[in-house]
Amino acid sequence: MGSTEQKSVAAGIGPPDLSTPEGFGKFYQEHVDAVLGFVTRRVTDPHLAADLTADVFLAALKAAPGYRPDRGVPIAWLYGIARNVLAGHARGSARERGALARLSGRRLLDDEDVAALEERIDAERAFRALAERHAALSEPLRAALDLVVVDGLTPAEAAQALGVTQATIRVRLHRARRALRNPQSAHHPVLAQQLEAAR
Repeated sequence: MGSTEQKSVAAGIGPPDLSTPEGFGKFYQEHVDAVLGFVTRRVTDPHLAADLTADVFLAALKAAPGYRPDRGVPIAWLYGIARNVLAGHARGSARERGALARLSGRRLLDDEDVAALEERIDAERAFRALAERHAALSEPLRAALDLVVVDGLTPAEAAQALGVTQATIRVRLHRARRALRNPQSAHHPVLAQQLEAAR
């Protein structure tokens, strides 16, 4: 182990340990808010938001043995899993275990939890509306746009989440910027500015 790696481990900075309940529990606490934000930007029902967030971490727990910290930051890995979970839900192909976990999660939500999630969903409404207004973009362009502009990943992290190269992400962002320069996109200057900043 090199001196830099030793210092990182000694400082508690190294890659997350997903192989133990304690390590995964800490990982969950560090990232649950970001994952919940990812989900609430895409769904409007508080029960469903809680269910899908739980499903994301169930999927992450299952995928933990294959986690490779050298391939990028943990949140990009989680967002990649979250995209798959939401896509699976949209196709109506959730597994039986996921359905049981959702039912359990729903029983745990009290009125206060529902109210808090509804507030979170309301706060993310502008992001959802923005995504809907750009539904004319192809799915690959929308995915790159969402991860970089809406979810705040860097192009490198978005590439990791989507399983493509950084060059591919930059091409997709360039094409999205070009599409936003069209006359029908003139009403979205804020998004255009954010895309320019993501170059």
